[in-house]
Amino acid sequence: MFTVRTWAARASAALLTTALAATGLAAGPAAAVGQPPSSPSPTPYQGWNTYYGLGGDFGADEVLDVADFLVSSGLAEAGYDIVWLDGGWQADIPRGADGRLQGDLERFPDGMAALADAIHDRGLRAGIYTDAGPYIPGTCGLGSGGHYQTDADTFAEWGYDAVKVDFLCGITADLDPREAFTAFAEALRNNSSGRPMIFNLCNPVTSPDWGDYPEEQQSTWSWTYAPEIAESWRTYTDVGFVGQIQFKDVLRNFDANARHPEVAGPGHFSDPDYLGPELGMTTEEFRTQMSLWTIAAAPLIISSDPRTLSEESMDILLDDDVLAIDQDPLGIQGTRVGAAGTSETWAKPLADGSVAVALLNRGDRPAEVSTTARDLGLRGRSFAVLDTWTDGRTQSAGTIRAAVPAHGAALLRVTPIRADGVPRLVAASPAFTAVGSDVVAPTTDLLAAARDRLTTEVTLHNDGSTAVRRPAVSLAAPDGWTVSPAGPAPRLVRPGDSATVAFTVDVPPGTATGSYDVAASVSYAGAPTGTTPPSRVTVAPAAPSGSGVVLSRHPWVSASSGWMEPAVDQSVGGGSPLTVAGTVHPTGIGVASPSQIRYYLGGACTRLTGGVGIDDAVNNVGPEGGTATFEVVGDGETLWSSGTVTRGTEIPFDVDVTDVRDLSLRIGDAADGGYNDRTDWLSLTTTC
Repeated sequence: MFTVRTWAARASAALLTTALAATGLAAGPAAAVGQPPSSPSPTPYQGWNTYYGLGGDFGADEVLDVADFLVSSGLAEAGYDIVWLDGGWQADIPRGADGRLQGDLERFPDGMAALADAIHDRGLRAGIYTDAGPYIPGTCGLGSGGHYQTDADTFAEWGYDAVKVDFLCGITADLDPREAFTAFAEALRNNSSGRPMIFNLCNPVTSPDWGDYPEEQQSTWSWTYAPEIAESWRTYTDVGFVGQIQFKDVLRNFDANARHPEVAGPGHFSDPDYLGPELGMTTEEFRTQMSLWTIAAAPLIISSDPRTLSEESMDILLDDDVLAIDQDPLGIQGTRVGAAGTSETWAKPLADGSVAVALLNRGDRPAEVSTTARDLGLRGRSFAVLDTWTDGRTQSAGTIRAAVPAHGAALLRVTPIRADGVPRLVAASPAFTAVGSDVVAPTTDLLAAARDRLTTEVTLHNDGSTAVRRPAVSLAAPDGWTVSPAGPAPRLVRPGDSATVAFTVDVPPGTATGSYDVAASVSYAGAPTGTTPPSRVTVAPAAPSGSGVVLSRHPWVSASSGWMEPAVDQSVGGGSPLTVAGTVHPTGIGVASPSQIRYYLGGACTRLTGGVGIDDAVNNVGPEGGTATFEVVGDGETLWSSGTVTRGTEIPFDVDVTDVRDLSLRIGDAADGGYNDRTDWLSLTTTC
């Protein structure tokens, strides 16, 4: 029988063969993808780095205080045992008269060797930072160019266990990164103390983020040589800025990191950059980052200040089941199964024959994401499914499915077993299907008003091999809202079948405008209660009323505007009048792309008229950008679209909005980057 264990072994061998081919190494007993048998990082290393949380101004006392916290909090015991100094540890003149690097004596009065000793005394490892290029005052604060062996010997003598080598000075000096990093790697391996040190190769240069650089100088080229010389290599630019990491950049770095999984393996790992809890992401978004870094077999380096983290963030960092997937000894970097899109499946074979699966929802609404055991390469009729984040253990007959929150990821471990265990019953997020007597397309993001009665349905899927009897489903709504069953609950959900449970939800009079969560809880014999990702009800301002209503002066439900705030009756960014092709419009909305302005019409309006265009303000900036696409969307259906709009053109529209409850005005950047897309909705008028 072809089992998952044999598949995992073959997959591992295939990945290793591909990696050898990619790096030009011959397959055979001596080939090890450039890594000696005694690699200092056979599994992805873990720890903490100063950069995103502390910036460049830190001292010995603060570093040791964090080290103490790593120990006392359990982070060190969970594997986060490297205390890694990023840029900023060096003196103002980083190299002394003796030609050796030196730390800032005010912030590190006992010296850098003493700091490493103090870190070791706490049972931890010490990491340090430099750059592969020459020190260039005013451009980069620290460089090892021309001193590779001296610096490698110095770091080893001081007692450091890991070295991050940047390329800020390197790119300024126009060095070839392959040559520079290879020379530095040789110096580290041949340090005079014979000390094993992790080498984190960090070329963050990308185009167009950094400028127009040849491909071989960018981080996206490191995979061609880094596996032969380093324990890890950065695969894209920085995932954020000091004190700020956003979810969109986490996805960007993850996607870039996923391009060449074939070159990763035990002792050498792709590095999508650091973990950033509570630096701009929600808890759900950080949980997703942890899931994706884990499925990618990435190094797990915390770069927030761990002393400030919430209990929720700490629980994410310390989850044993999640860490076991990242630290799996096969060291295989996970890959996407199926097509790219808003919902995706990523899989990673593990040493025990199981497969780790990340079901990713990139979208802004909850979603069901599913795959099959067969698509994961598993064979058999029954599978144990461990939900690593909830600790739920269920049995599936082959469908691997989860209800995933917006910007969320379910991280599952799937293992072939005999056909027994608690059947896997998956409940979807509540879908709203009617407002009063008006049927709406099922949605998990409903626009409503106070006094509305909403109908919602919860769909149950039995993916197990045995029937689920008398599942109990309840709905949790905000305080003061009334929830009532709208039909009987199912008595039985057979294997492979689905069932629907309906409720009505009454929004009380006087409910304030804003967003409210509605979630379902499900329990059944032998299984713990599970709660779905919440659906959203947005209680809107009152609908417009009358003829000739100027929509830009009516309260919107929500508004987004690229990198600037939306502007009412003026151009975005500069406060100038709305002007397109020389014509000034007294009313409208100025935004930067991408943008979405959402209004509640409540089915009370009939027409929307106006125009769109690129504001003449872009004539004062460069030729880049300045194109956009405009859409009028009613209840999820596109009612009008402009196509690509360029500078100097105004396009009018007249749209039938009869019976539309939820109106969205959407703008895209027409794939030009968006920086100069200062776009206008002009003279918006509706009749209600």
